[in-house]
Amino acid sequence: MHCGFCLPACPTYNRLGDENDSPRGRLHLMQAVVEGRLDPEAEAFQIHIDRCLGCRACEPVCPSGVEYGTLLELARATAIEARRPALLTRLLVAVMGSAAVRRSFFFGGRLLRGSGLAALGARWLPSAGGLANLRLGLAMLAASRDGTGGIRSAPARATSGASVPAADPPERAIRIGILGGCVQEGLFARVNAATERTLRANAFTVVAVDGQDCCGALHAHAGDLDGARRLARRNIEAFEQSGVDYVAVNAAGCGAAMKEYGTLFESDPELSARARAFSARVRDVAELLVEAGPRVGAAVSCSVAYDHPCHLQHAQGLAEPPLTVLAAVPGVDVRVVQGAAECCGGAGIYGMTHPDLGGSIGGDKVASVRRTGADVVCTPNPGCMMQIGAGLRLGGDRGAAVHPVEILDESYQRAGYYR
Repeated sequence: MHCGFCLPACPTYNRLGDENDSPRGRLHLMQAVVEGRLDPEAEAFQIHIDRCLGCRACEPVCPSGVEYGTLLELARATAIEARRPALLTRLLVAVMGSAAVRRSFFFGGRLLRGSGLAALGARWLPSAGGLANLRLGLAMLAASRDGTGGIRSAPARATSGASVPAADPPERAIRIGILGGCVQEGLFARVNAATERTLRANAFTVVAVDGQDCCGALHAHAGDLDGARRLARRNIEAFEQSGVDYVAVNAAGCGAAMKEYGTLFESDPELSARARAFSARVRDVAELLVEAGPRVGAAVSCSVAYDHPCHLQHAQGLAEPPLTVLAAVPGVDVRVVQGAAECCGGAGIYGMTHPDLGGSIGGDKVASVRRTGADVVCTPNPGCMMQIGAGLRLGGDRGAAVHPVEILDESYQRAGYYR
């Protein structure tokens, strides 16, 4: 492709001004490797493919529908075959690939967070030098704490049209299995709990699904497609055996990955059809809630700075459903941040592997959030919650973020829907 419509949508190109750091430039590099004109070990290929956030903001603006996200994952798989990835990336893939290691890792993280050491480290460690990445990681961990306190402590304001709680909705014969996830279950179990409660309050039947695993998104983004397939296979088998009608996902990156299992297994004669059928049943929790209404709850008086996760808006094409969920809560003043369509700079561990560029992109996002003057920041993806929350915290602000279902859950609790 030569049109260049993708250039102004690309965060790295906008900041670096280098054609090689645009989607069009990276596609040219991929083509050069495929045609044998460029060695995949070459610095040009390795550096510019690695610098991509994978935000996929280029896809909606592409007039020819180039599936850049899939091509990027294939390019990264080619890149790591030629040269080992950074140590931090290898550690992440190893941790997320083992359920036992993952549980231990997040248990330690929760201990650090609960003890207050994460917050202290984020406050006092130097912002430059060898400890800067540790400081950012601790700030992200501290920012994953319960952010709903910001909703409850928000200054009271007048509300209009506060609803009277409605009668219970009619039962639906729709069985939902919720993806527990890795980061979500490890650090944001409260979001999973709120997801289950709000779905039940909207008359869905929630079924426990044993044997599920990490969605594999982080492996795929890092180029470890075999690892991603191994995890995806477990999820396909687990949710098939559960007999659920839909798979509910409350993390944008996980939802995007699971909706593309069909592509991940397209060359596997055994699993390709099953993977496509599985992906067809995957829904973001906001999609399910909007399909149900959602049920309107009691008033929650607060202002919310809402930011679109890249893998919800660009990869899944879902910008409105989370806003519709928030609109079901009387008293909430939703303020979509300026530049909400641009990545927050998190992109998995991008902020730590690319501290300068990721920090610049993240800094712009945090500045946009601050300009809203809202009580809390809200975004439906754990990585974005931690990235934006860390940026706020490092800048001296409260530094916690919430998921839209948490605000709806608070509204339902006030309405007395949970008995």
